Amino acid sequence: MVYSAGILVYRYTTGHLEVMLAHPGGPFWAKKDDASWSIPKGIIEDGESTQEAARREFNEETGVTIDGNLLELGSIKQSGQKTITAFAVCKDIDASKIQSNTFEMEWPPKSGKMQVFPENDKAQWFSIQEAKKKIFKGQFGFLEKLISLLDYIEPTAQEKPAETQMSFFD
Repeated sequence: MVYSAGILVYRYTTGHLEVMLAHPGGPFWAKKDDASWSIPKGIIEDGESTQEAARREFNEETGVTIDGNLLELGSIKQSGQKTITAFAVCKDIDASKIQSNTFEMEWPPKSGKMQVFPENDKAQWFSIQEAKKKIFKGQFGFLEKLISLLDYIEPTAQEKPAETQMSFFD
């Protein structure tokens, strides 16, 4: 069994909950979008606590250090061979500036050429509705747990703030 840990970062923008997800790098993921985004996460190393691993992996995969208290989202068994434990933290991060660690692989296959790819090629903020479409299906439960713990209810169209129109003649 492989154990990994990660952090789901969230923020509120004009009353709406958003989460930041990372898109895996490398040629296999290059043209994939729906059900292809992830919580920044990675394998827990020997002697490392789950929280320490989650913070380290988040930093390696985004270049951002997470300090402070983490909200535990629990664990999900994924693919039968991996268990992921996730935490959440409220933090506003410039997703366009993430810097991920890299990995090396032979590409194209059987070419003998080794290429370096970022572990995550980008990060992006998503509304909860959009994140449910983008996140790996095996991590979907973490979104549900976050919504539950925050007691978040998506505002309806009637509850959304009206746009203000200004006129120079008023």
